[in-house]
Amino acid sequence: MEDLKSIIRNIPDFPKKGILFKDITTLLGDAKSFQRMVDLLSHRYVGQKIDKVVGVEARGFIIGAALAYKLGAGIVLVRKPGKLPSKTRSKTYDLEYGTDTLEIHTDAFNKGDRVLIADDLLATGGTMAAVVDLISSMDVELVECCFMAELEFLEGGKKLPEGKVFSLLKF
Repeated sequence: MEDLKSIIRNIPDFPKKGILFKDITTLLGDAKSFQRMVDLLSHRYVGQKIDKVVGVEARGFIIGAALAYKLGAGIVLVRKPGKLPSKTRSKTYDLEYGTDTLEIHTDAFNKGDRVLIADDLLATGGTMAAVVDLISSMDVELVECCFMAELEFLEGGKKLPEGKVFSLLKF
């Protein structure tokens, strides 16, 4: 895993001073590394009958679509308000300085679907907790929340269902 971690670029003071941003675009842009990351993540879920993979806006779309393809599952998008064309349900959640809202189509799942939620990075866990809450009343089974990378020192996994978090790379 160290080889994959080493490809992720560190950007100091982005998006604001004091933050060391993990820029995953370098890994995504390297064909062999991207393929290896997708293979490693998808291998965990082979044989688990995943019906749908939820991709969280925006980089979660990349990870989610690749996993859905590898697992033979459908992809469901969770987006910012006003971006989905049909009837939606929404979840507003707190940010460090304000709130944000996510939406999902009300007909995104079939009853009993086994769902994997995918995103690029687990940081504070607020966005993913909102996604878990958003789908929790949709009569589906959450298999796991999976991430390409996790910033462990932020302890975002504590906001998510116990035993339902997997991160390939940990920083």
